[in-house]
Amino acid sequence: MRIVWVKANKILPVHSGGDIRSFNILRELAVQNELVFLSYYDGPVDETYERELQERLPGAVAVSTGRAVGSSVSRGLDYLMTLLNKAPYAVSRFASVKVQERLKRCLGDPRPDAVVCDFLDAAINFPNEVTVPSVLFQHNVESEIWRRHAETETNPAKRMVYRLEFKRILEYEKAALQRFHHVIAVSAHDRELMSGWVDASRITVVPTGVDLGQYAPDHSKKELAPLVMFVGAMDWEPNIDAVEYFCHSIWPAVLAQIPGARFRIVGRNPDRRVLNCVSTSVEVTGRVPSVIEHLREAAVVVVPLRIGGGTRLKIYEAMAAGKAVVSTSVGAEGLDVHAGQDIILEDSPETFADSIVMLLRDAERRKQFERSAAELAGRYSWKEVGKTFEAVLARISGVGTRLPAGQFSAAAVRTADRPMA
Repeated sequence: MRIVWVKANKILPVHSGGDIRSFNILRELAVQNELVFLSYYDGPVDETYERELQERLPGAVAVSTGRAVGSSVSRGLDYLMTLLNKAPYAVSRFASVKVQERLKRCLGDPRPDAVVCDFLDAAINFPNEVTVPSVLFQHNVESEIWRRHAETETNPAKRMVYRLEFKRILEYEKAALQRFHHVIAVSAHDRELMSGWVDASRITVVPTGVDLGQYAPDHSKKELAPLVMFVGAMDWEPNIDAVEYFCHSIWPAVLAQIPGARFRIVGRNPDRRVLNCVSTSVEVTGRVPSVIEHLREAAVVVVPLRIGGGTRLKIYEAMAAGKAVVSTSVGAEGLDVHAGQDIILEDSPETFADSIVMLLRDAERRKQFERSAAELAGRYSWKEVGKTFEAVLARISGVGTRLPAGQFSAAAVRTADRPMA
């Protein structure tokens, strides 16, 4: 197959969950298919990025929009300017005439067998009528994240903004699903949510994978210190909320029973609110050369998310490394996990803390979870996930000539940047 894949923002270096998922599937698709990866990004031309992209994904096309990367103040002003648009700011800010024109050429001659739109922020640059067999790859249900933001936010002004953006992204997301011939979800939960907007037969679940070679268990017999760990990008609001919630509502109860316990927050670009959590028992690393080296030091990995969507790669990575995981239901949402067997799921601060204490004190019980976790994660290699994704594209391209072009409502895509002709 000839496949065109379109994604906003730089995919290298591969750090975020969405980038990890996309990059590994792209690598698997490139083995047996002709793959054209269209990567576009703001700022001036980055020759180092484009050179590395060609090395990692030969045949890739990189487009610099030339748009300045704004400060938080300028982004705030940009947001206010888009309030009259139907398309939400989270999507409309990615619109680019330059990208639209390049995509038009990629969809021309030679015509691809299938085109993949990697999430909603890339959809804004697709033509109003997608005649090539097309797939929207939904890493999560974006409107669900905004809904949970609005539910958990205590600041009245922020809560008002979250509610407004939830309504705008919900309208846009519903329209986006109608635009493409097929939708790929990352969990049955997300498929169920989206099946209210589009026929469920047009949605296929492709599960999250893990690099089993990189995240292999450490079978040494060394004793582990009572170290609890969270791993994730620390400039992403759901992660920021998670560690704040953990440090304020859960961690004190753990320390009361195990005074020598330590909590380590591992992840790039820690927000000021994350840095404010630092104490004699709480460490923030910032970006690290190797997450796996930190994971191997952890006795327990926690995922105390209250906001989120899609699936958390960090859970499968921790499990593949043979780590006991305590998560909220939201944190493990959509994953093939089994509470009490290969993971512990707790939604109250008290029981979350009690489970951590139990795992830190009872080494044998912890090892049972570690073994079960590694066994489960072993079923989800990126090679198998890539095969599943490829099968969906093959099926869609096989009936592409009989598929009607999907449509967006004009109101849903109106932005300051003109739509692609």
